[in-house]
Amino acid sequence: MAAIFEYLASLDVLWTALLRALLALFAGGVIGMERGKQGRAAGMRTHILVCLGSALTAMIGLFAVTELGTSGDPLRISAQVVSGIGFLGVGTILLKGRFQITGLTTAAGLWCAATIGLAIGVGYYAGAAVTFLSVVLAITILHRVEYKLTKRNTRFGIYAEIKSDKDVRKIVDFIEANFRSTDIQVTGPRSATTGNVGIEANIHAKNGETPDSIARALEELDEVVFALESI
Repeated sequence: MAAIFEYLASLDVLWTALLRALLALFAGGVIGMERGKQGRAAGMRTHILVCLGSALTAMIGLFAVTELGTSGDPLRISAQVVSGIGFLGVGTILLKGRFQITGLTTAAGLWCAATIGLAIGVGYYAGAAVTFLSVVLAITILHRVEYKLTKRNTRFGIYAEIKSDKDVRKIVDFIEANFRSTDIQVTGPRSATTGNVGIEANIHAKNGETPDSIARALEELDEVVFALESI
């Protein structure tokens, strides 16, 4: 295996560039395909471009030193990719309601795709291959394991609008008695209806509870005008 990697690293400039570009395209595409299937903002094309761009950035630094004879650190430009990719990753992180954040895995995937691209760009094929396989494992198989372990601990917000501030205590007691809840707050009504009062609760779901099922349970109470997932 080591001999294969040494052979790949010894190819001439054109074949080295082609090989590394194809490897970056493949690695970024596989990682991004899974994210795209999940409906995430950064899908296959985004991950491919990140991985390709990172690989080329690394190759530029090496080319400048080994082929053009310039002085300096060949990885100086590449070092900026690791921090710069954070700006792209931030765009995939969304706050869903007051209690749930989405996009962190996609942002981390973009960062990993960038580092894999850097590894491919400098010819560190072994590190790129091991990391690529680890990332694919983490976002596919381990994702299912994580879901099975945490699906009973889902956390989300619920908003309920009630008819009068006199009913606040009753609704709060109902939520505390029937659901695992924390951080219950009384707010103004979202409907802007005079006399109505809003209640927002942080719910820790159990036994497969969903925002819709809890909202329906609250709406069955006479005091509740409507209930929905807090956004």
